[in-house]
Amino acid sequence: MPAAAPELISPRSPRVLAARRLAKRNFRGKERLFLAEGPQAVREAAGHRTDGPPTLVELFATVEAAERYADIVALARAVGARLHLADEQVIEDISTTVTPQGLVGICRFLDTPFAEILDARPRLVAVLANVRDPGNAGTVLRCADAAGAEAVVLTDASVDLYNPKAVRASVGSLFHLPVAVGVPVEQAVAGLKAAGVRILAADGAGTADLDDELDQGTMGGPTAWVFGNEAWGLPEETRALADAVVRVPIHGKAESLNLATAAAVCLYASARAQRASGGCRSVTES
Repeated sequence: MPAAAPELISPRSPRVLAARRLAKRNFRGKERLFLAEGPQAVREAAGHRTDGPPTLVELFATVEAAERYADIVALARAVGARLHLADEQVIEDISTTVTPQGLVGICRFLDTPFAEILDARPRLVAVLANVRDPGNAGTVLRCADAAGAEAVVLTDASVDLYNPKAVRASVGSLFHLPVAVGVPVEQAVAGLKAAGVRILAADGAGTADLDDELDQGTMGGPTAWVFGNEAWGLPEETRALADAVVRVPIHGKAESLNLATAAAVCLYASARAQRASGGCRSVTES
């Protein structure tokens, strides 16, 4: 059913004030709504399909952006999102970016219960344990999506999935794969192990070398990578839960890799091994 006709609104509109509040975590949690900024995120939100109501609820756009991204506006209206035409100042008030692109969507929460992820028998999972930087969280989510992972798990000590910076850093990948939130790391590891998934903890001081793991052919089965905090990595009690603690080899003079880069290397290593001849395509085939 088409959305209502567009209406020009002011910075003092109740809808603008309600949207602006979603920049704060407590309001997001109360309303179970979050902001998606820019054409890429809004397009992905409008195209996101669930068994429930549409993910995209409302769309704020400048007149110029509505004309430039007419296809996105049409898609948003097709899924029932209400369109609000507004001036640039309104968009700047709602947006959390320095240079808004003229489109801001309001979306329903879309995290997936951890039990559903386990029921799907995933082959490749990224577990973010105590990851506090929203940009890193979103970037790792994007890497997991690109590598073909079936799910991402954010532990209860990690950053809010719907932090605007995390949403932006995911560049739309938030809408592509299941993400479970608020799962204690012990529960995440135990559940994945019970589902037949091998747990690898990524750590610069790991006793196992990623190159050796690949050479030995141990990476072809269902795998979950556990990535730790940006500053201090994984605590000993978390490393002890893993089947192996793996380091990415440093062949040059760099002191270390940042979280997102290390995650990309690890996830792609697993993806290549799983797709190689003889690699395990699923738990049931292992």
